[in-house]
Amino acid sequence: MFRWWWPCLVLHLLLSQDARGTQLPPEFVNLRDVAPEILQDIRYAGPDNFTGQKVLGYDANECVLKRPVAETLKNVQAELRQQSLGLKVYDCYRPARATQAFLQWIGARSGPRTTRYFPRVDRAKLHSLGYISSSSAHSQGLAVDLTLVRLPPPLQPLFDPKMRYGDCTGRAIDRSPDNSIDMGTGFDCFDVMSHAGFAALSPEQRDARALLRGVMKKHGFQVYWREWWHFTFPAGTRRAPRLDFVIAPAQR
Repeated sequence: MFRWWWPCLVLHLLLSQDARGTQLPPEFVNLRDVAPEILQDIRYAGPDNFTGQKVLGYDANECVLKRPVAETLKNVQAELRQQSLGLKVYDCYRPARATQAFLQWIGARSGPRTTRYFPRVDRAKLHSLGYISSSSAHSQGLAVDLTLVRLPPPLQPLFDPKMRYGDCTGRAIDRSPDNSIDMGTGFDCFDVMSHAGFAALSPEQRDARALLRGVMKKHGFQVYWREWWHFTFPAGTRRAPRLDFVIAPAQR
């Protein structure tokens, strides 16, 4: 009798665990549970990114972060709301396997054509120039890629993989769909125009970047000088082991 029901019990437990979804490690939370009003547009969970396809480890359009980071973003959102503005996140915790996939993509030199993300940079140099790193605070759950949106946020059209969108350095209306405030470039634009200190922008674009950088710094974040959208919390975070759990649909 024991030999018959024991394998069935094990199978039942495994199926039940799968139905519940992946359990987050201690100290990690889904941003949606802490600050549901923050918009989420996790680009690596779909094809609208520089690889042209869903990235390994991103099985859900969910922002996962260390709890202190998520709670601080909630405070940032509350302050911005006073100006009828809000946050939109593009990337949060990043599995280490995704970073490896990025490096392999650089070397593969094949796949969907995505030069609109690096119109003036050789793809083979994206790592050596510091645009794609071999390690990232994203994999600690301490870094976040984000931007500003007006409230209420405008409707964002669906991304069409068959459409020929303009370069990330071009006009906002020509880039892939994004309902955020124009910062001068799109997200993940590997170009000098994305540098936090780049000055050759319109007054509106400069003001938007300054506002984002200022409010994030006020709440303890530090911007990455090559990417106006990349912030780490707290500023000056020391190196720590990178994690590699998959981003799965949130448990509800």
